[in-house]
This record gives sequence, structure tokens and C-alpha cells, in this order.
Amino acid sequence: MDVEQLEKYSSAMTLSDMEVFVFPELMYSLVLANIMSPIIWQWRELDCFKKLQGKSTYRKLLRLRQFIMDEFEFNLDLETWGLTTKQKEFERFKGFISPQEIAASNGLFGYEGDKYYFDVDIRKHFGLDKYDGDVIPYWKTETVEAMSAFRLKKGYKTGAGECVSLSSLYAAAAFIVCEVPLENIYMILTPLHSQNFIDIDDGILTNNRRLVTKTMWFNGTEISNKAQRALRNEKVTIVAHSSGYIHCLYNDATINKAAYQHFTDRLSSYLSAALTIENFASFLRCYRKYQHYFQLCRDCHNQPQYLKAEVLFHYEHGSDNKIGCKSQEKLFADVSDEDFLPSPMPDRIRCDRLEEFMRTEKPDVKTAAGKAAFKKFIEPFIPEAGQLVDDLAGFLHVEAELPPITRNFVSSEPIKISVEQDREKIIEYLQAIRKTNSTADLAFYAYRDMESCDWEPFVKAAMERNPVSVEDSKSMSIEQVYKHLLEMKNDSIYDGKRLAQPDEMANYQTGDGLEKAFFLANIIHKRNPEQNLAITVKNNNVILANRKDEYRFISGKGLEKQITI
Repeated sequence: MDVEQLEKYSSAMTLSDMEVFVFPELMYSLVLANIMSPIIWQWRELDCFKKLQGKSTYRKLLRLRQFIMDEFEFNLDLETWGLTTKQKEFERFKGFISPQEIAASNGLFGYEGDKYYFDVDIRKHFGLDKYDGDVIPYWKTETVEAMSAFRLKKGYKTGAGECVSLSSLYAAAAFIVCEVPLENIYMILTPLHSQNFIDIDDGILTNNRRLVTKTMWFNGTEISNKAQRALRNEKVTIVAHSSGYIHCLYNDATINKAAYQHFTDRLSSYLSAALTIENFASFLRCYRKYQHYFQLCRDCHNQPQYLKAEVLFHYEHGSDNKIGCKSQEKLFADVSDEDFLPSPMPDRIRCDRLEEFMRTEKPDVKTAAGKAAFKKFIEPFIPEAGQLVDDLAGFLHVEAELPPITRNFVSSEPIKISVEQDREKIIEYLQAIRKTNSTADLAFYAYRDMESCDWEPFVKAAMERNPVSVEDSKSMSIEQVYKHLLEMKNDSIYDGKRLAQPDEMANYQTGDGLEKAFFLANIIHKRNPEQNLAITVKNNNVILANRKDEYRFISGKGLEKQITI
């Protein structure tokens, strides 16, 4: 491998936020690694999923969402995978992307977003504000094995992962468990987030552990507002798909152009809604400052009764019935008689008359003419009518800042696996295309398949990008570290001939003997970089040796190798 290849392939072993940004094909490589993993295939055999055979894809996705909610938590500990420095990362990637471009596009390097993000102090929200110097967290993305292993880590009762890990997990699980074709799954990365767009029905967006339908996107609730934050306020840096990727900084795009055009059209449709009374009610739910300009009317024994909008929104809390929907009449039934008024309030707009105006005039507030018509209707009652119309237009339509379709689309071999194939057939297919598809080849490195991969990237990653094991061992002598490793459980979080990196061992306190040898080698190498080390593994016996010392471990991996460090 040349220097650039080694940097990319070793990045598949550690999958930091920065590495995925620089090498965007790694995003889908992780999805493929998770698809090759036996873990998600085991989920498919659970009763909760087996009983959904024959049900709609949406029903299956809802069950998957609940499963992920139950089995994984959102990990916001930015230091789980240790610390690095901006200067070190700039130096690593200077041959690929300039420091200025990185800082403008990556959350760890100073990205702050648009005016909205300045207002809410987004860096403080994500805990990035304390990293205002040279030191930054690694912010690594986990494989499904590493996510599941969080239950072994102190303070965790379930698996866990950050947003990129969760989006990769969702993509793989949607394919395996819910039988969503890979072609229908688009991964969307922004400087501070990662989501998937699943192209079924009107579209479904994954958001950390949750799913967001188009109806949910426009329901005006706090949860939906949080789900919108990235696409409303950040530029999209990468879109990854089974046919390839497109990147905000790279001129060449490997994603199929027709597939990308289809995605942009479908996402645009998902992010736009017509002006209806239901959507206007959602707007008021989101923009509570405008509620006091509106009133609702109901018929009670042929007599009209009136109710302040903010009062009815108060009754909505905790109720399954919603304003502007068919269930509104049921919501009226929950309201105390004392809250109704016998006469209309002259300084408020009646929502029934507003609905009639919308139905007959059909104003499109995305256009200047539609905005003017709507403003004229509400102006007699609302001093800031212009601002309300602008806010309403913004609520009903989000323009995602995607990489432009004017990129140079280069021909590449797409990943063609079917929901009808079993795990063994998929692995066999991916093995067969490794020489012609770098994403498939990198997937085996992310999968940690040491039987079929070059070991040099694994060794480079283990010796250069595992600071947690070094930090945890800093007060121990080498002999104490060795003793600690011998006392540690001898179980790997990866099955078969696959290996964990040292920091995965450090976090989960378990590892195979060969993994322990790399852990100890990392400590020795950091303390004495000039010292030559050799790891020999044969017949399940592992020896880590330097000129004067030998450290022995037992491995169950069945690998045979001589490694020089």
C-alpha cells in the first residue's frame, strides 16, 4: 500500500468523524460491515420481528425503532474514544483537504453553523465549547459489535452509540430486518449530525434512535423540531448510497447521477408541505408566540362557543387528540365549560374562517403572491403579520443545502445485494467485487476480517490512534499492565478471525489474547517509540517480544502471523 492508501485503509479500522469526512466511502463501508455482522441477522430471528413477516415495511420499521430504543442509548460522551489534537489531524489530512476547508465543514474543528446555531450556542449544546484550543475528541463511529459491547462498560446498561453509529446501524438493520432495499436508503451527513432518508411512502428520516415520517416532521412538536435542526441549519457534507457518494468539497461524485437526482427530488418533497388548517395548527404549536392571535369556534346545541387558541393547545398536552385534525372535536370535549366564551373575541382570527380562506383562495406562501394574500387576510389582527408569514413559509418548506448536481459524476460499480440473499451469499458477493469496488474492499477492514485483509492498516491504527488504553495505563509499569491484561476476560467482542482495537478493549475490559498483545504493544510503543517489537501468533499461542522481554497470551482466533512493529 502507498501512503495515501494506508491512511485510508487504516481509517476504516478507527472510523473517526474526521476520517469519514475525508474518506466518504468509509460511511457505506461501515454499513456493509454491519450487514456482514452476525449480530443483526440474529435480531431477525427474534419473535418480535418474526411475527411481522408479511406486514408492511413501515410496521417493520416501527418495530425496529422500538427495538433500537430499548437496546441502545444515545452516547453523548465525546471522550469515549479519547483525545487528539487539531494540529495532528490537520497534518494527517493536509494532502487531502486544506485546514481552512476542514474548519468550515467539521464540528470538531470550529464549525458553528448559521445564525440559528449562533443563537442557541450549538457548540455548547453538543459539549464542543470546552474544546476551543488544540485538543479535540476523536469522536469515533462504532461498529455494531462495539455499540453492543457498551453494556460491558461501567455506567451503561444497554448498547450505545453516537449519531453516525446509529445511522449506520439503522441502514443495515432496515435492510436485514425490515427488508428495505439498499437502493432506497440514502445516508445524509452534516458537520454535526448523521441521518438516513428511507425512500418509502412519503419518506422516512432516521434521527438518532427515532424515525420521523413527513407527518411527524410537520407536527410542530419539540421532538420534531430537534429532528429538523441539522437539515434546517447545516449544509449537507456527504450523501452516501449503494451506488456511491457525493461530497461537499470533492468535485468527483461516485453516486449514480439519476439516483442522486431522485433523492434530491424525494427529499425536497418530504421537506415541503401544503398550507392546510392541520399544518397551520402545527405551525402555531411550534410558534407559540402567535397563538394569542387566534380563536376556535365549536357548535354546542346549535349555539356557537369560542375558545382561545392557547387554551386549547394547553389541553393538547398529554392528549392523543390534536387541533386541526379529525380528533379536534374529541379534544373540545375535554375542555372545561368555563373556558368557553359565548361571543367571539374581536381581536382574534377565527380559525374556521381562516380554514375557509385557505380552502377557497389556496395561497401558496412559498411565492410572493401567496405571501401577500395571506398577509392581507391576517393583517387586521396581527401587527407583525409579515413576520408571521415569513415564519410560516419557513415552517412549511425547508431547502436542504445539498452538494450540487453539477458535480463530475464518475462511473463506479454499485453495491448490488438483495434482501432475498442470506448473510453468507452477501459476504461471498462482497468478497468477489473487492478488486473493483473500494467501498466493498474497505468494508472488510471496517469488519476487521484479519483473515482476508492486509495487517498493516490494523497495526498502524492500533499504534497511532488508541489514546484511551495509553491514558488508562499511564500510572502502571509495563509489568503491571501485563498482569492486568492476564486478569482481564479473554473474550473478544468480535467473532471469528476478527480483531478489536486496543481502545475497544480498554473501554469494554475484555479481549482475546492477540488483542491483548496489541494493547500492550501500544503502551510499550508510546513509551519507547524507537523500540522494535514483534508479535508472533501460532497455534493459539501469542508472544509479544522485544530485545529482552517476552509477554505471552492465549488466543482463540485461529490466526497465524508474524508482525513487526
